[in-house]
Amino acid sequence: MALSRIWASFILVAILVASIKFLFFPNYQDIYNDMVVGSGGDTVQIATKPIGNLSPEIQKNLALSSDYKADRIQYKADAKKKEVAVYRIQETDGVIGTSNTAVKICIGLIGIMTLFMGFMSIAEKAGGINLLSRLIQPFFSKLFPEIPKNHPAFGHMMLNFSANLLGLDNAATPFGLKAMDSLQTLNPSKDEASNSQIMFLCLHASGLTLIPVSIIAIRASLNASNPTDIFLPCMIATFTATIASMTIVSIKQKINLFQPIILAYVGGISAIIALLVVYLVQLSRGELEVFSKVLSNGMILFIFLAIILGAIYKKIDIFGSFIEGAKEGFNVSVKIIPYLVGMLIAISLLRTSGVFDVLIDGMKWLAITLNMDTRFVDGLPTALIKPLSGSGARGMMVDTMTTFGADSFAGKLSGVLQGSSDTTFYVIAVYFGAVGIKNTRYTVGAMLMADLVGIITAVTLAYLFFG
Repeated sequence: MALSRIWASFILVAILVASIKFLFFPNYQDIYNDMVVGSGGDTVQIATKPIGNLSPEIQKNLALSSDYKADRIQYKADAKKKEVAVYRIQETDGVIGTSNTAVKICIGLIGIMTLFMGFMSIAEKAGGINLLSRLIQPFFSKLFPEIPKNHPAFGHMMLNFSANLLGLDNAATPFGLKAMDSLQTLNPSKDEASNSQIMFLCLHASGLTLIPVSIIAIRASLNASNPTDIFLPCMIATFTATIASMTIVSIKQKINLFQPIILAYVGGISAIIALLVVYLVQLSRGELEVFSKVLSNGMILFIFLAIILGAIYKKIDIFGSFIEGAKEGFNVSVKIIPYLVGMLIAISLLRTSGVFDVLIDGMKWLAITLNMDTRFVDGLPTALIKPLSGSGARGMMVDTMTTFGADSFAGKLSGVLQGSSDTTFYVIAVYFGAVGIKNTRYTVGAMLMADLVGIITAVTLAYLFFG
């Protein structure tokens, strides 16, 4: 029910804000059209003004160039620089375009899902998943006390967390959906999220990733002086968010995190990550990218090799097993379409209505009122959009770096924020939708609290590392 109320609130708030803009702001007479059939990147002409009627700052920039953009408003001066056409730039598609995008996302998942679910089926029949379950069972049995000993769900979750850590998004999704399906077989109430499903999804959504390669690549393309300087803050922020997720859900489920086995595993994992970080921070950007590619892609090939060798040893029907699992991957991809369409259209309405602009302006006003350093506010749009849209947050990060500079405080902060969490509502829609969960219980609240911890940590680290 919590997700249902949040979804309805997104739509109601978006329409309310859009209506206020339509009634009281002359620049937004086409906002209803934008929200329904508009396309991201569209420019809507809202006025033509004499250049003398614009602010001194805009006039100064137009004197240097006939094309100037500020706060998602674009100004184009004529050849004589007397008249200026004013345009509003739409951030994202309206609900019609977003619905099509959601379906395309699911269609794009079909190939990936059939590939990895096919190999998962081989691994299950060859006993590989049971082997992984036995290896991780001492630790996971404490975090997931409802799961029977050596259940395959342990192995599926282990594969998902490993793929996430290595930044293998394509592999993490099918592994994660298979884990949710395994957990659903143990769920006594099929419409309501179980404790194990909530713990798994919150840990997954915390987004623990070793190397933020895409963020480093974007910073390099924007001529950052040291593209890898956000690596360590990203690693610390995402690790903190993961620990926060584990703690929040454990408190709710009354799990004692101070059990020796939990402390030993968490301590051991932390030590391994710390050693990797010590090694990785000494690498150049090029070396870091090569290491990431070799480690991540090499790991996928190693998994495939291990599965095939195990299947040969067990003398199972390898190709038949692959086809059986691949069919399941196709069905799951189609099943999540309605859930993803529903979530993405609500997010589209929030973005096209300008709700985020209101939030950002409010935060900046509050920071000024409290005599705080306002530099962090310019990096926050990435954090606000990330729980709703990964591509939207990536676009906002690029926009921040382009506007303020890749080496600016806001630019670096946006990079750290992009790497410190996952797309909360997308994850909820896809993973719970795949198994038909309608009552998510306290999942949304726990995830958003962990996101908040990640944001606060990222902002704090940005001031510590970048001043």
